[in-house]
Amino acid sequence: MSSPIVLTDAQREVADRVITSLAGPEARLRDDQETAVATLASPGARALVVQATGWGKSAVYWAATAVIRSTGGGPTLIVSPLLSLMRDQVAAAGRAGLTAATLNSGNIDEWSLIEADLLAGNLDVLLVSPERLANPGFGARVLNALAGRLGLVVIDEAHAISDWGHDFRPDYRRVSDVLQNLNPQTSVLATTATANQRVTDDVAAQLGEATLVLRGPLARKSLQLNVVDGLSPIQRYGWVAEETPYLPGSGIIYVLTVADADRLVTAIRAVHGDDFPVAAYTGQLPPDERHALEDALLENRVKALVATSALGMGFDKPDLGFVVHVGAPPSPVAYYQQVGRAGRALDDAVVVLLASRLDDAIWDYFATATIPDPKRMDRLLEAMRDAGGPVSVPTLEAETGIRRGKVELAVKQLAVDGVVERTADGWAATGRPYVYDAAHYEGVVAVRQREADIMRAFVHGEKCLMRLLTESLDDPAAQDCGRCSVCRGELTPGLNPRPRDETVATLSAVLRKDAQILAPRKMWPGGSFGRRGRIPPDLAAEAGRVLAFADAPQWGDILDGAKRGDAAAREQLAETAVSVLGDWGRRGGIRPEAIFSLDLTGGDLAADLAQRLRSVGRRPGGSYPVVVGPVPSRDATSATEAAYWRDHLGPGPVDAAGQAVLLVVDETSSGWAVTLAAASLREAGATAVLPLLVHQTV
Repeated sequence: MSSPIVLTDAQREVADRVITSLAGPEARLRDDQETAVATLASPGARALVVQATGWGKSAVYWAATAVIRSTGGGPTLIVSPLLSLMRDQVAAAGRAGLTAATLNSGNIDEWSLIEADLLAGNLDVLLVSPERLANPGFGARVLNALAGRLGLVVIDEAHAISDWGHDFRPDYRRVSDVLQNLNPQTSVLATTATANQRVTDDVAAQLGEATLVLRGPLARKSLQLNVVDGLSPIQRYGWVAEETPYLPGSGIIYVLTVADADRLVTAIRAVHGDDFPVAAYTGQLPPDERHALEDALLENRVKALVATSALGMGFDKPDLGFVVHVGAPPSPVAYYQQVGRAGRALDDAVVVLLASRLDDAIWDYFATATIPDPKRMDRLLEAMRDAGGPVSVPTLEAETGIRRGKVELAVKQLAVDGVVERTADGWAATGRPYVYDAAHYEGVVAVRQREADIMRAFVHGEKCLMRLLTESLDDPAAQDCGRCSVCRGELTPGLNPRPRDETVATLSAVLRKDAQILAPRKMWPGGSFGRRGRIPPDLAAEAGRVLAFADAPQWGDILDGAKRGDAAAREQLAETAVSVLGDWGRRGGIRPEAIFSLDLTGGDLAADLAQRLRSVGRRPGGSYPVVVGPVPSRDATSATEAAYWRDHLGPGPVDAAGQAVLLVVDETSSGWAVTLAAASLREAGATAVLPLLVHQTV
């Protein structure tokens, strides 16, 4: 067995100076850290570090950068997945005595100056997102100029370059293109805390045959893992609302959707007051708002951020006291990555998973959500060929009827395979044929389904929770932790297994009044529908309201009862609708002068609610004519669905003329029926159409 590579005395002096600046005067590189730094100091080296969160992976690339720069080597390029990570890393580089900068969507005004500094040799480190790598303008200006001059390339959160990983990002595969164009003397480091053996092997193969893999034990001794099972969705909200003030320190409460983040903040404040220090953190917030919230958590000015996975990789708060999940992620690897935010510099941190029977459906969805659809790929490629040149994503959406988010994912997947390329003017086909690798993607789905089975075992407490997580990462050192709720046979002392009934009742009533905005569609779908382009203002609906979004926990039994015709449930539905309409009016909404119903599912839910609202508000109205048949599947294009409702909706009622119309709709997912009914009502003379959707499905 060969001896480990070690630093020279001069190199160790440089590395020690970096480590003491970061971690204190007594800090030194650990053996594996020194091996990694010494390896990377050799020109053209390749290393993959798979170590637990908090092990000090970033210390490796700061020390390696300093060593390489001290001998006249070029700057380091770090590919980093999240804006929050970039901000932290720029600050850490400064503490290490290095000059770093980042190019991201939040500092566009600084790009020219940063790029000039980089090319002039004034920067030691540049951090970029994988999306920036995929940008042709950036590639032409910067990467081509640096291709022969980089001293080190770092791929942080490297599991994302493997579609076997839990967080595969097509843009991350562009890293492979960068590696292929590197000077052979440039060293490469990949780091992650969340890679099982299959992902490790895949990433190492992408780096090259001579890649050094340094893999350590992944168990986190400070974490007290707990599972609370058997709660209904609204009871989970009640548990969080009651327990949050008593959890240690400050922390993160993870939810699966943006809607859940907003609702849960409302729920917590309904119990503890509007000034209780919690806030929602999602990827939909502007960068400056996300920065402010991250800083508030870092400085303990908030008790918790209620966050989607947008607050994940790279957020570094060593004293984070707790992590709670309202619903389980689809992968034990993803779960490990998120709970790893807690307890880095603490002896004890509390981790709680609030499981639900609804999680299974979410896991099934995520198992296939990013798998390419060959028919969709063919439609996109045909549209590109017909265009005869580069075409934008909005144009592809209009030409194919495929929703924009799916178009964006598909073209990135096609780019990974070299079938399309992104130019300054849009996406264009390269002429390379698209081949759907069915066997490969069947394997990916099978892996994700096995991961879902592991999460089921985790929820059911089949063995030590930490052991289950580390075994899922193929950690040979996996063993029982002695601290989790399975090993102890009970929850961490101080945690209650159930919320009080009165708390749940209060939250249900409050949240039912918290309606979501129903944004009107702005563009016709084109394609088989025929009409394309912007919907004229005189045919468009106003911004409406949604009473129950998806599986909103506060609605549960009431919505089910109302759909079945239960009188008490329908009365509660009407009471909530009256409250929502009142708030809508107070916020400057147009006051309806007539109320019409539109039942799209063959029942009478919308008709009944509209009649109740007409009685309360003494308004005229009626029902919108519709012929309901077998509706298009959820996989249907926007154009197909819009064409269906165009053909099945009757003309707008003539007695809507001259009036602002409240249009009560029972249930829809895409909103095309609402869009077309609103256009017909406007054509019939309605001065405005205000949609009130009872249930928006997904």
